[in-house]
Amino acid sequence: MNLTARDLEIAALGPCRFESPLGLSTVRGDGRGNFVTEERRIHLHAEKCLDAPGPEDDLLLEKTGPRRRIFFDPEAVTAAIVTCGGLCPGLNNVIRSLYLELTENYGVRKVLGIRNGYQGLVAANRLEPLLLSESVVEDIHKLGGTILGTSRGPQDPVAMVDFLEARGIDLVFCLGGDGTQRGAHDLFTEVNRRGLEAAVIGLPKTIDNDIPFVDRSFGYLTALEEAERVLRGAHVEARSAINGIALVKLMGRHAGFIAAGAALASGDVDFALIPEIEFPLYGEGSFLGALHRRIIEKGRAVVVVAEGAGQHHLADCEREHDASGNRGHADVGLFLKDEIAEHFRTENLPITLKYIDPSYVIRSVPANCADRLLCDQIARHGVHAAMAGKTDVLIGFCNGNLVHVPIGTVVRESKTLGVEDDRWVNVQLATGQPRWGATLHVE
Repeated sequence: MNLTARDLEIAALGPCRFESPLGLSTVRGDGRGNFVTEERRIHLHAEKCLDAPGPEDDLLLEKTGPRRRIFFDPEAVTAAIVTCGGLCPGLNNVIRSLYLELTENYGVRKVLGIRNGYQGLVAANRLEPLLLSESVVEDIHKLGGTILGTSRGPQDPVAMVDFLEARGIDLVFCLGGDGTQRGAHDLFTEVNRRGLEAAVIGLPKTIDNDIPFVDRSFGYLTALEEAERVLRGAHVEARSAINGIALVKLMGRHAGFIAAGAALASGDVDFALIPEIEFPLYGEGSFLGALHRRIIEKGRAVVVVAEGAGQHHLADCEREHDASGNRGHADVGLFLKDEIAEHFRTENLPITLKYIDPSYVIRSVPANCADRLLCDQIARHGVHAAMAGKTDVLIGFCNGNLVHVPIGTVVRESKTLGVEDDRWVNVQLATGQPRWGATLHVE
C-alpha cells in the first residue's frame, strides 16, 4: 500500500468542549502522563535503514488513549455496540469492557447492544436493541461467541443512519473484520454527509489476523492455542498408524497466519500450505511427491492447510460470494484428502489417512488470557477515541502500541503473510517442506 501522511490523518467531529471525568493526572511537559496529547505519534515502521532513508520514515500514527478534554457530554450520550461477521474468541470480552468503560468511568447512562450485526441497524428488520446493564454483561467474558448475535452482509447506510437518528445514538462501535469495517466507513460517510455529530469507531475482529495496521487482532492467539491442541492430537493419530497421514484444515481465506503460527507452535507439522503460496500438486518438486518421500522416510506426516490455499487447483469449481461479498472458496481440505488417497492408491502404498476440520470449534471458544487482555485494551481505547470525538477510526495495534487509523485507509487492502518474512522462513525450516515460490492472488 502506497501511503502518504494524509492517509493517516484522523477525522474528528469538532473541538472538544468538556473536561474528561476520568480524574487522571495532568499531562506533563514532555507530553507523557495519564492523559494523551493530540501531538503524540507512533512510527508506522519500527525498522529504519540509516544508509537509505525513505519517505516511509515520516509516516506516523496517532496514539490512542484518554484525552483531557472530550467532545461529548457523557451524561447525554447514547452508545451502541454491533458485532458482525464470523465468530471469534473475545467478542463478549470487548462488549463487556466497552460497557464498563462507558458507564463506570465516563458516566454514560445508555448503552445499546445491536442485534444480529448490521441487520439490527435497519428498522425494517424489527430487531429491537438490547439495553445493556451490569447484570447482562457480568459474566459474558467467560463465554464464546457474541451475546448480541451476528450476521454477514452490507446494509443500506441510509437506513442505518436513519436508525441512529431515530434512536439518538451518538457513538457506534463496530466489531468485525474487513467487510464490517467497509460497512463502518459507509456508515461514517452517510453520517458525515448529513452533518451529524455521531462517532463511528471500528474495533478489529478477525481470527485470520488479516487487517492492515493491526499486528495482532484479538482471538488470534486463542485460535493458535486451540489449533496447536488439534495438531497435537493429529500427530498422535499419524504416529500411531501404519503410514499415517493427518490432514488438518484451518482458517485463513487470504492469509496464512493461523496455519503458519500453528505449525510453528506445534513443532510436529511436516507441510504447511497457505494462500500466499501456489504449491504444485503433481510432478517434480510437488506436494504429493514430497509427501510420498516423507512417508517412505518417516512413516507418518502431518499436513496443515489453510482454507484459502490451493485454490489454483480448484479454478474450475463453482464458487459463490457470501453476504459480505467474499468470494467463496472450494473446499481444499476435501480436495486434498481425495488427491492424497488417490496418489497412494495409484502408487500401491497403503496409508492411513485422517482428515480433521476443527474451524468452527476453534472460533467459538472463549478467549485465552492474552486475548482477554488485548480485548480489554482495544475496547477501552475505543471508548477514549469516541468520547474525544474521533470518527471513522479503527483501533490498531502497531509496534507494541495502540493507535488510531482511518478506517477508509484500512479497508483499501488486506494484510497477508509475507513469504520472505521470518515467520514463513521459520515454517519452511521447521517442516523441511519444498520452498515453493510465492504467487499470491487475493480477490
